[in-house]
Amino acid sequence: MTARASARVPNGLTVLDLCCGAGGLSWGYWLAGFDVVGVDKFPMPNYPFEFHQADALEYLAAITESGEVERYAIVHASWPCQTKARVTAWRGSRENHPDLITPGKKLQRASGRPWVIENVPEAAWDGTLRPDYILCGSQFGLNVRRHRVFETSWGGGGELLPPCWHPKGARKLMAFEHKDERAYADAMGCTWMNKTEGRQAVPPAYSEWIGHQFLALHVDQAA
Repeated sequence: MTARASARVPNGLTVLDLCCGAGGLSWGYWLAGFDVVGVDKFPMPNYPFEFHQADALEYLAAITESGEVERYAIVHASWPCQTKARVTAWRGSRENHPDLITPGKKLQRASGRPWVIENVPEAAWDGTLRPDYILCGSQFGLNVRRHRVFETSWGGGGELLPPCWHPKGARKLMAFEHKDERAYADAMGCTWMNKTEGRQAVPPAYSEWIGHQFLALHVDQAA
């Protein structure tokens, strides 16, 4: 646990993080005060919270049917982005990867719980996701350029962030490059991950902010 993490104030709510990877966004929700449970089809030995290795679609369908999903304040999902990402086309074919966003969103809606989907901007360009929030590392003072789109069940709103800012020259933001994987993971705030895990990670600052928006728009208004 980092010094920053030790200062968190628990809020008694839990987030289910589907396709959690090594836990970048899980960590952000934790910093916002949530407990977190992660699910991923691959083993994630460095994941810092309660973890279940399972197919995320099957897991969500099962806990929705059983009613266990009611324990979660938010059902978050980072469905695989390879079918949308431009980088996939550079290295192969997007058609070789299934679209899990569409069936995943259907299951999230059917869960009856507030939900969040995170993905690459290309998922909004073709209309698969509604860009309720578009976040960049520069908006949080991070020296990284990694844009991500978030669609939420509450449709956006909340506090405003400064505009995305990409300086050029010596002060330019660090873009992901394989040769700088360790430095990039650290710059995102994912210091517990190995460099390979960092390739798929998203800065915790994004979900920490999303978590605070949820609390302001739901919990505070209900109080």
